[in-house]
Order: sequence, then C-alpha cells, then structure tokens
Amino acid sequence: MGKPLVGEVVVLPFPQTNLQSGKRRPALVVANLTGDDLILCQITSQSRSDGYSVPLAVADFERGRLAVDSFIRPNRLFTVEQSVILYAAGKVKDAKLREARAKIRDLFA
Repeated sequence: MGKPLVGEVVVLPFPQTNLQSGKRRPALVVANLTGDDLILCQITSQSRSDGYSVPLAVADFERGRLAVDSFIRPNRLFTVEQSVILYAAGKVKDAKLREARAKIRDLFA
C-alpha cells in the first residue's frame, strides 16, 4: 500500500493506555507530512456530546465505508509513520473532510 492520501479513512492498531497492543481502529488522514509521517484524527463508533465530534455516515464516503455510523474526533489528533497503517477503509467526501478540518482549526483559535 502506498502512502494514504488526505481524506482517507485508514485502520491501524491503537495501543491501550498501558502501551500494550490494542485493537484495530479507524482514523481519518488530515495531513500528509514530508517523509513517512501522517497526522490522523481518531474515529469512534461511540457517540460523544462534547461539541467536537463530527458524525460520519455511509453517505459521507466517496468510496469504501465503515461497518457502522461513527464519529470523527477532531480533538484526538496524533502523528504516525505510515508503516503502522494496516489498510485503507475508504475516502470521505471533500465536504466531510472540510467539516473535520474546520473543527480542528477551531480548537486552535
């Protein structure tokens, strides 16, 4: 697999808080950095009423999908090397990517 593109939903193993290996979880690629690094935004199926979450439904995908409707968590950003990504599950539509990025920008305003 080549380097994922901005807007793709990828799946990778998330470590538990005790740094032991964790479950496979989806994340949205929000920035493609020079070299092998990417900035990702966590995706969860658990509803949050924290004012940050962006709903993600099947209709929000340009291609591919997730098994259940989910939520993008703009307040959960992290950087990873592309080698830890297991596969791409799909790509969100440009409008959904813009919505998630706007929420990220609001965090730093």
